[in-house]
Order: sequence, then C-alpha cells, then structure tokens
Amino acid sequence: MNKNELVKVVAEATGLTQKEVGAVVDEMLNAIIGELAEGREVSLAGFGKFVTKTRAARESINPRTKEVVQVPACKAPAFKVGKALKDAVNNR
Repeated sequence: MNKNELVKVVAEATGLTQKEVGAVVDEMLNAIIGELAEGREVSLAGFGKFVTKTRAARESINPRTKEVVQVPACKAPAFKVGKALKDAVNNR
C-alpha cells in the first residue's frame, strides 16, 4: 500500500474527502520528521516508536574500484514495532 492508497482507504472509512485526509497524512508525516530531526522519539501507543540512531563513522570499500572510502557519522531513522502491532500481524 502506498500513500495514495492509504489516503483513499481512510477517506472512505471516515467520510472525509481525499484532499482533507491527504493534508492530515502530510502534516502527520511532517510532524514525525520534524521530531526525528530534532533527535526526539515519536511513540504511537499500540503501533510502535520512531527513533533516531547514531551511526559511527566507518571505512567502506567501493565495490567497483576497490578503493577504501570514509563514511561519515550520521543519524538514521528507525522504527521499533509495538507489541499490539506485532500481535496483530501474527494473528494472536
């Protein structure tokens, strides 16, 4: 399911227009991105938690040239699945 399909399903379930639901989904995603960019967690009860993880600087090898390159440290978004979502997926 992609974003447009999600918007359509939610619009049909709520009776809102796809434009209204699309705006809500966009703002929700922007809020999550903003919090993660500031280094904060976003926790959705029963669903999971969005967090940022810090990756250390490291050396890697370019597979084409076999040259060793330096990969700088960075932050990477991650998602930790909540128990309710895990149980729902596993039909428990």
